[in-house]
Amino acid sequence: MKSFQILVVAAVVMTAAAASQSIAWAEEALCTCRYCESTVVRLGFGVDLGGDGPHYAPIRKVDVQHIKLDITPDFQARTVGGTTTIRFVPLRKPIDVLKLDAVDLSITSVEASTPVSEFDSTNSDLTIAFAEPIPVGQESWVKIEHHCQPQGGFYFRTAEMGYPEEDTHCWTQGESHYARQWFPCFDYPNEKSTTEVICHVPSDMTVISNGRNLGESIDPRTNLKSVHWLQDKPHVNYLICVVAGYFDKLEDTAGKIPLGFYSQPTLSQHAAASFQDTASIMDFYQKEIGVAYPWHKYDQATIRDFIAGGMENTTITTLTHNTIFTPATENIRSSRGLDAHELAHQWFGDYVTCEDWSHLWLNEGFATYYTHLYEGEKFGRDATLYGLYRDATNRVLRNGANDKRPIVWKKYSNAGDQFDYRAYPKGSWVLHMLRSQLGEDMFRDAIQSYLKEHALTTVTTPELQAAIEETSGRTFDRFFDQWVYHARHPDLKIRYRYDPKLSLAHITFEQTHKVDDDVMLFNFPATFAFLCDGELVLHTEDITQAKHEFYVSLPSKPEMVQFDPEYTLLAKVDFDKPEALWVSELASAERATGRILAIEALAKKKSDKAIDAIQAALETDPFYGVRVEAAEALGKINSDKSRAALRKTATPNDARVRLALVKATVGDYQPEEVVALLEGAQAEKNPAIVAAWIEGLAKYSDEPITQYLRASLEKESFRNEIAEAAIEAMRKSGSSQYVPDLSHQVKLASDRYTTRGLTKLLKTLATLSDEKEEKQQSLQQIAPHLNDARVAVQKGAIEALGQLGLEQARPILQAYADASHNKDLAKAAESALAALTKDSTPQPTELIELRKQMQDLEKSNDTLKKKLDELGKKLEATEE
Repeated sequence: MKSFQILVVAAVVMTAAAASQSIAWAEEALCTCRYCESTVVRLGFGVDLGGDGPHYAPIRKVDVQHIKLDITPDFQARTVGGTTTIRFVPLRKPIDVLKLDAVDLSITSVEASTPVSEFDSTNSDLTIAFAEPIPVGQESWVKIEHHCQPQGGFYFRTAEMGYPEEDTHCWTQGESHYARQWFPCFDYPNEKSTTEVICHVPSDMTVISNGRNLGESIDPRTNLKSVHWLQDKPHVNYLICVVAGYFDKLEDTAGKIPLGFYSQPTLSQHAAASFQDTASIMDFYQKEIGVAYPWHKYDQATIRDFIAGGMENTTITTLTHNTIFTPATENIRSSRGLDAHELAHQWFGDYVTCEDWSHLWLNEGFATYYTHLYEGEKFGRDATLYGLYRDATNRVLRNGANDKRPIVWKKYSNAGDQFDYRAYPKGSWVLHMLRSQLGEDMFRDAIQSYLKEHALTTVTTPELQAAIEETSGRTFDRFFDQWVYHARHPDLKIRYRYDPKLSLAHITFEQTHKVDDDVMLFNFPATFAFLCDGELVLHTEDITQAKHEFYVSLPSKPEMVQFDPEYTLLAKVDFDKPEALWVSELASAERATGRILAIEALAKKKSDKAIDAIQAALETDPFYGVRVEAAEALGKINSDKSRAALRKTATPNDARVRLALVKATVGDYQPEEVVALLEGAQAEKNPAIVAAWIEGLAKYSDEPITQYLRASLEKESFRNEIAEAAIEAMRKSGSSQYVPDLSHQVKLASDRYTTRGLTKLLKTLATLSDEKEEKQQSLQQIAPHLNDARVAVQKGAIEALGQLGLEQARPILQAYADASHNKDLAKAAESALAALTKDSTPQPTELIELRKQMQDLEKSNDTLKKKLDELGKKLEATEE
C-alpha cells in the first residue's frame, strides 16, 4: 500500500510540476537583503550572458524616447497581457530592422509609424522589419500586443500560492535583465527614456508605479479599474515598476515630497515603525548630497517573499515584507538600514545609473556608503565607522583575500555575479577612503558636481574620477587603479618598538600580500597616533613600498599607540605591539573602532589581563558595538575565565548587547549550567533573543530542554520566529526523537509557516528521520510539497528528498533533473540524486553510463525539436 501511494505521488508530481514551474521560476524565498552585513547574495538577479566575457554595453542604434505600457494582470491564471508602445529615433544611420529583447512572449500583433513588412518572435527576442528604412532623427513608434505567463520579471502572490487572500498582489522586478520577460524592450542600462503605465485591475485593488498618478477610472464593460501613471523624467528600463493588489497605506511628507508606504493588510498594524525614518533620511541626503530629491514622490511597498531585501525602482521602492517588525524585538530589528540604502539609490542608481554592470559599484557602493553616513547622522560618527568595520571584517577581508576580480570587472558570465561584496561594501569603502583623503567638504563638492553634470544619464567610473579630480585639482589615477581596477586589499604587518634613550617610536611596515598582474602594491597615507602624558601626537607616513621603516620623535614614552585612529584604510592589519598598549587602547581610544580592534587583538592573547579588559568593556563601554564585540570575543576565547566573565555580566538593557551575550553564553557545551541556561531562556521576553536561546540549547538532551524545545515549536510569535528557531535547534541536535513533532508541524504548515520556515521544516524532518519506516512516512509528507506553486518550497522539498536517502524518491527527482525549466530546481534535483547514489548500493557502471546516455539523448532531442520548430516557422513565413 505504501509503495502504491509513493507511485501516485510521483505521478502527480511529474504531471503538475511542469505547470507549477512555468508560473514563475524566480519565486524564491527571501534572501538576506542586498546591503546588509552577513551576505550580499541576490537571488534571481542575473541572466546568463554566455561565455567568459568581457561584456560591454551594447551599441545603441536608436534612442528610445518613451515607453508606454498598457497591461492587465490576471491573478487567477497568473498571466499578464497588453500592449507596449515604444517611441524612438534612429541614431547615426537609417534602420530597417528593430530588434527588441522579448523572452517567451506571445506576440499577437505589431504596428508602427512606418509600415511593418514582417516580424519574427523567438524565445529570446522580437525582430521587426520595416517596409522602408527609417531615416536618422525621424521620430517613430512601434506598438506591440503581447501576452505571457512570465517565468520572471512579473510575479504574483495569491491564495492559490499559499498566501493570505486579503494580501493578494503582483509586482515587477526589472534588475538586471528581467523586464524582457513580460514586455518587449531594450533591456540594458545604457538606455534611458520616459515611461508610462496604464494598469487594469479589480476595482478594489491599488496600483502603484513610477512618477505621477494621472488618474483612475472604472471600465463599465469589465468593471476593472484603470490606473494611469507617468514617469516624465528619463530612467533606465530595469527601473520600470508596477505593483498592484490589496494594500494599506501610510502617508508622510519630506518637505513638499509626498511619501507613501504600502503594506499587506495582514501586516499593516506593525508597519509604522518600519518607516519612521524615511522623512529624516531624505532630509539628510538632500543636505549631504547637495542635490534636491529629483523625483515627484517616493513610495515604498512591501512584497511577500520578495527576491531580495529591496529594489530601488524610480519613485517606488519594493521591499521584503520581512522588513516589518514588532516592538517586542526592541532595537534588534530595524528597517532603517534598508530604508536608507534604497532611498540613496534614488540619486545613485536612478538619477545617475551605471552604464553597464561592470560599473555596478556606482549604484551599490554609493547606496551602501550613504546608509552608513545616515547612521552617523542619527547616532554619531562611531555608528558610521562601526558599519564600515562590520562590512570590512565580515565581508570584504573575508571574501577578498583569494579573489582576483577587481570592482570593475567585465569578464562576468552573468550580471548577477556583479552583485557581491565588491560592488557593495568594498565600493562603499572606496568612497570612504576618498572622503577621508579629500575631506568631507571637498568630497561633497565632488559628488554634487558628478551628479549635476551627469543628471538623468548613464555613467562609468571615469566620470566619477574626473569629477573628483576637477574638484580637488589632484590626480587619482593610482588610487582608482589599485582599489577599483585591480583586486584585493593590502595585508599589513606592522611592528612598534620604543627607544627610551632617544624617545623614538620605531615603526616597521610591510605589505605581505602577493603582488602580481591582478593585485598591486598599494600606495596610501598611514597615520599613527601616540598618546604621551595626555597629549596626542599624530604622524602620517606615505607608504609606497613593500617594506617601510621610520622613526617618530616623541616627548615621552607613549601610553597608547594606534594605527589609523580614524579608521580610514581598508586593510588586514597585524599590529605587533605590547599587550599593555592594547589594554590602553581599549580603555582610552576615542573612536569605537579603535577599541574594537583592541578587543580583537586581546582576544587572540587570551591572557587574564586581556579577559579582564574585555569584560570591563562589555560592562561599561558607552558604544553598543564595542559591548557586542566584547561579548563575542569572550565567547570565542572559550576558557573558564572568559565563560565566568560572561556569567558575571549583568543583563544588559540594550537588546543588541543582550543578544550578543546570549549567543556567547550558549556557544559552548556546559552541562553543569543547563538549569541556569534554561532559566535564562524562560525569563527572556524578546522573541529575537528567545530564538537565540532556543538555537543555543540544541546541544543538550536533558528532559527539561527537550520539553522546552517541543513547547517552543508550538509557541505563537510574529512570523513564527520562535517555532522556526525550535526547528533549527532540533536539526542541530541530530536526534530522531523530534520526528513526530516535526511531522505534526508539516500537517499545519500551510496555515502557519513562512516560505522559508516551511522549507526548513521539510529539510529538518528529512534530516532527522532515521528508521526506514519513519523515512517512508516522511516521504509521504514531503513529496506533495513538490507541487507547491512557490519554487522555493519545491526546491526545499527536492533537497529534503535527497537528504531522506530513499530510493523510492529517485523517479520523482529524475523527473525534475530531466524536465525542469528552472535551472535551480534541476540542479537541486541532480544534487539530490547524487546524494541518493552515494547512500545507496552501488549500481553497475554500465547501468549508470546507460542512464547518462539516455539523458544526453533526451536533451539533444529537445534541442533538435526546438531548432526544427523554429525552421518550420521561418519556412511558413517565407512561403506566405
